[in-house]
Amino acid sequence: MPPKASSSKSTKRKAVSASPSDDEAVDASTSQSQTSNKRQKSNSEIVPAKDSSTPTLSPNGQPTNKVLPENIEFPAKTPGTIRIATWNVCGLATSQKKGFKHYLEAEDPDIIVLTETKVNNPPVDPLLTSRYPHRYWSIAEKKGYSGTAVLSKIKPLSTTQVLPDHPTPGAVKGRLVTLEFENFYLIGTYVTNAGQELKTLGAKEEWNKYFTAYIRDLDSKKPVIWTGDLNVAPTEIDLSNAKKNWNKTPGYTESETKAYANILNPTDESGSKAKFFDVWRDLHPEDKHYTYFGYRFNCRAKGIGWRLDMFVLSERIVDKVKLCEIRSEIYGASDHCPLVMEIEGLVDSS
Repeated sequence: MPPKASSSKSTKRKAVSASPSDDEAVDASTSQSQTSNKRQKSNSEIVPAKDSSTPTLSPNGQPTNKVLPENIEFPAKTPGTIRIATWNVCGLATSQKKGFKHYLEAEDPDIIVLTETKVNNPPVDPLLTSRYPHRYWSIAEKKGYSGTAVLSKIKPLSTTQVLPDHPTPGAVKGRLVTLEFENFYLIGTYVTNAGQELKTLGAKEEWNKYFTAYIRDLDSKKPVIWTGDLNVAPTEIDLSNAKKNWNKTPGYTESETKAYANILNPTDESGSKAKFFDVWRDLHPEDKHYTYFGYRFNCRAKGIGWRLDMFVLSERIVDKVKLCEIRSEIYGASDHCPLVMEIEGLVDSS
């Protein structure tokens, strides 16, 4: 069953979006419409950035700030849980210049998955090395391209950066890191993009084929937490102007959405009956909020975006989730907003 909304005082946050943010993706933000929704009251205290005297909201109810707030504070972690965050940083070096550390210090997750890092070597950054003793970087063969990292305060039993049986190992580099813990697997991904004019849709379909088999295999052993930039908008509520983007824009094609839906609710001939849940969507079934807003065409202010960053969990641990929120105000250090989840009962969080 889907998790129940948290009864704690933690903030329910939303994010803003644009079009898929892979290096080879087309910026389809001009073809996306505005949506509207009421923004829920926030209990965290975030002071507006210097360029805004008062907070303003876009038509879909998310904030319109284009740089990080001056002061960032979040509610304390729910007792007995671990806090996991994911953030497409759109280039770690650039994000660090725009306030990356201020978010990381305020959120203080136990595990953070970074996507689109674009690093060529594992960074030696005192902020990261002092906070996270266990750091795993998947680096692309092409310099300054893609990149995925998982940074953890909790020591895993094992790690891998391989997608089993994928015929092109180089295509996986920079896109996947899996950590095995005693009671669960965590998969961090920066999923392959279907590309401008869908020119790499075949590569995306190949990724989906092998990844689906992979996550099901892991789930047969232990529960799975899959997170990162999944480069798909699952349904029309997850992007602006869905009709104009359907089967034209990477991330919102029949092939991609079916592959994602088939992970959540298996319908193929594999015989698998294991279900997964898109946790944020289950907790916010009607919200038109996004995690990605393109820098061009004033998308942030117009509320034009895509929900591309998710937490997808094995059915048998979904009821352990206590919070899953988009940190909507955290925009400007990247064209994505972070997503955070708190879950209990998987590790000794004392």
